[in-house]
Amino acid sequence: MALTNQTISDYVDRNCKAFPQQIWLRDRKGNDFTEWTWSDARAELNAAAAWLEQRYGASQANIVLLSRNRAHWILADLAVIGSGNVTIPIFTTLAPSTAKYIFEITEAQVLILGESDNWDAVRAVLPDSIDIITLPGVDVDLPHTRWEDMIGECAGLKPKFTPKHDDLITMVFTSGTTGVPKGVMQTHGSLILPMKRGRKIFEMVDNARFLSYLPLSHIAERQLVMIQSLIYAGSVTFNESLATLLRDMADTRPNFFFGAPRVWEQLQQGILAQFGSQEALDAALAADHDTVGLRVRTLLGLDDAQFLLTAAAPTPPALIRWYSELGLEVMEGFGQTEIMATALCSRKHRKIGSIGPLLDQVELKITDEGEVLFKAEGAAVGYYKMPEKTAETFVNGWVHTGDKGYIDDDGFIFLTGRVKDYFKTIQAKFVAPTPIENSFAKNEWTEQLCLLGRGYSKTVMVCVLSEAAWNMDKREIEEALVNQAAVVNRNVDKHARIGAVIISKQPWTIENTMLTPTLKIRRDEIEARFGERAFELAHQGAVQGEIQLEWLGFDQSGNA
Repeated sequence: MALTNQTISDYVDRNCKAFPQQIWLRDRKGNDFTEWTWSDARAELNAAAAWLEQRYGASQANIVLLSRNRAHWILADLAVIGSGNVTIPIFTTLAPSTAKYIFEITEAQVLILGESDNWDAVRAVLPDSIDIITLPGVDVDLPHTRWEDMIGECAGLKPKFTPKHDDLITMVFTSGTTGVPKGVMQTHGSLILPMKRGRKIFEMVDNARFLSYLPLSHIAERQLVMIQSLIYAGSVTFNESLATLLRDMADTRPNFFFGAPRVWEQLQQGILAQFGSQEALDAALAADHDTVGLRVRTLLGLDDAQFLLTAAAPTPPALIRWYSELGLEVMEGFGQTEIMATALCSRKHRKIGSIGPLLDQVELKITDEGEVLFKAEGAAVGYYKMPEKTAETFVNGWVHTGDKGYIDDDGFIFLTGRVKDYFKTIQAKFVAPTPIENSFAKNEWTEQLCLLGRGYSKTVMVCVLSEAAWNMDKREIEEALVNQAAVVNRNVDKHARIGAVIISKQPWTIENTMLTPTLKIRRDEIEARFGERAFELAHQGAVQGEIQLEWLGFDQSGNA
């Protein structure tokens, strides 16, 4: 099987032939599991693909998939792809306005519906002409076709369509931290090849165990879990809910685990809650380091993990070192929807704070403006119905990442911020927020933060307190944050100095639209909700020559 000609269907067929009775997919409800062998799964997805092909042809009809992670998410995805059509996954937390935009721009013909927290909101913006297919266990009071009926009607059949490596098979809509989301067009190759590149570093065993808990509608989970399970003929257990994540991690004992920095922070908080405090954990480690480290690894279900990955946003070095002390080496890497698996740290080649050296068969170029560009096989093919945006990002094989960075003498790549995150203060001088945010984050009191300053007299740090900080005296935390801002100011240019600190009374979440579905901060939302008051405080700070501090909330309409 040639590397450049493989399709997802090839892998399913290969694994079905080699391991027909081996478990691939595992749904969980309490202590009960529903399992699919490779043979079971292929028969079911082939029947669904045959039904879709009979109904919609094999002409790349756009089919939206909305469901929580479950075995039928993967079965439906592969059935759509196997029928010669295109899967458009959307998040179960997606705002209705964004869902409406995706339905309209893609002219979607079908919605495959599983359990989804945002179904009522999405239902309100459904196109009148769209067909609905419900996954098992889901019922709606709208005309629909049941998945079970599709399978029964086409049992024993398979689609006539023959997939090709470069077929358009899915469109993954970006988070939309600024502007409308872009539909990134993916092929079999752009899903498979990045994971083939990472194989040398991941060093995974055959039949590896994976836990699926991050949204499969995001490119990372789809590749790192679904595609890798195909490559390694592994098993995928689906997390029942976020409330049961620790239980499901411990029971699954995944060989590979990926989490955005926010996930690693939340797991850290869970461990500290078990011990009572950082001081108690430190004392336990001092008394019996090896036993306590194993206890934590076992509690997290990571005692048999071969590779732990963090990406998607900058990970505080202190957090990585915290896990290292427990025997958990969390590796930094880089990928984005447009081009995955480009740089990656490994146990042999690692610098904390770097996204790593280039993976094999990846090229790097840094522009005069400092923007990082990558070139490699398996990049996406462009943005759907956005030729101008495509021409800006995909240039002669090079993918413009939008990230600024540099490469050191040892070949390690460091990211320093986003090209478009730069803003000008009232002095008409540019400020790069990320380094200032990273510097301010070297404290134990804040969990989320965002620097504002476009057109301001001074910059303003907006932050959300950590769990530990809420237990401190209010005046003590205020003084600590002002002092931290003063420390930062001593090391930045005058025009970039922090003139005020705003403490958000509410955490930033997906539900209040302050975070994207992939837990990235929406800078435009922070600006919209806090910008007016931040502008005033910046002016006060400049006039008075003192760092201002204020606590602010925002109401249900999103106003600060």
